[in-house]
Amino acid sequence: MKNRFGYTLAAFGLILGLLILLTTAPKSNACPFCTMQGQTLTGEINQASLVLFGTLKNARLSNNPAEAEGFTDLEIEAVIKDNPILEKKQTITLKRYLPQDNKKPYKYLVFCDVFEKKIDPYRGVAFDLSTDVAKYLKGATAVAKEPIAKRLEFYFDFLDSSDLEVSNDAYKEFGNADYKDFQAMAPKLSASKVSTWIKDPKTPAFRLGLYASMLGHCGKKSDATTLRAILDDSEKRQLGSLDGILASYTMLAPKEGWALITELMKNEKNDFMLRWGALRAVRFFFDYRPDIIKKEQVKESLLPLLAQGDIADLAVEDLRKWKAWDLTSRILGIKMTESYKVAIVRRSVLRFAISASVSNEEAKVFVNALEKENPEGVKDAKELLKLEDQPPKPMVTPPKP
Repeated sequence: MKNRFGYTLAAFGLILGLLILLTTAPKSNACPFCTMQGQTLTGEINQASLVLFGTLKNARLSNNPAEAEGFTDLEIEAVIKDNPILEKKQTITLKRYLPQDNKKPYKYLVFCDVFEKKIDPYRGVAFDLSTDVAKYLKGATAVAKEPIAKRLEFYFDFLDSSDLEVSNDAYKEFGNADYKDFQAMAPKLSASKVSTWIKDPKTPAFRLGLYASMLGHCGKKSDATTLRAILDDSEKRQLGSLDGILASYTMLAPKEGWALITELMKNEKNDFMLRWGALRAVRFFFDYRPDIIKKEQVKESLLPLLAQGDIADLAVEDLRKWKAWDLTSRILGIKMTESYKVAIVRRSVLRFAISASVSNEEAKVFVNALEKENPEGVKDAKELLKLEDQPPKPMVTPPKP
């Protein structure tokens, strides 16, 4: 038997603890509708001592394999990040045997360290001959010290680059940006350009959440029809970008959008992914835009999910994180419903009760009763909540040799 995520129950039990930690981790301020985050090319440039772009030529094997397997010349076309050791050279020799494929030649972006007065290349990224990565990275480094809103305006112009590596890197820059910075610059974007991207069938599905969010900030109410067309399409609305499209539609048409979100959650016959997408959109308004949908409305909207065993635990976890102690009676009332037969729902109710018991007598009585029935289960739940409250340990970057 499989649960909503497709795992067998046995496998699900093994990863339950990890899922709890993930779902209760501190909220990140990064772009809420971007599915691609992490290290960018400009981030890698900041860590490198020297970054060059050019063509590999004259690959040859070494006469002394103990020294190097071979050598390849890099004809430099652009210096992305300079270093005095380069001394304006037009060609450098890499201690790597990197023969080119004449049928499919590439240009390379090469990241280097400088160690003991020698250039040490440690990573190369291949690009098609038509790439505009050099222009992109030179522009990115030129605006590197500008406010983030200004930098995002620059990256916006490369989201539709024909070079997928460049386009994805620009997308990732948006993924790493705080929502408050995105919110400040997004109204300046071209609604017509963003709308064109959304309507283009070639646009990758994972980008629709970000593009919809852009339109939600820079568009007018008339642009809501663009997003509604996707939401009314039974195939497209199943995508992982559903939360971004729903939230953005609501930003442009608050009354209609909120009605759609709440209706999707109320109907337990709807596919789980539809209801989950609506729940994620609801989280956006609580965390970022209570100016559009009030927090009390947001909390109340989750109540219909409490009777739905396949999603009740997620709703309870959100209400716990939002400290909705005024809804304690409704949450504890799940014990009288079919949802409470689901183990993960019982655990979420217990965690809510433990957190609420600090100030709520009803929750305290509930926890005390369960502690008599299942002391180990209550103890484990309390330990997990303690882990959640611990601040994450800072990452330590090892020093370069």
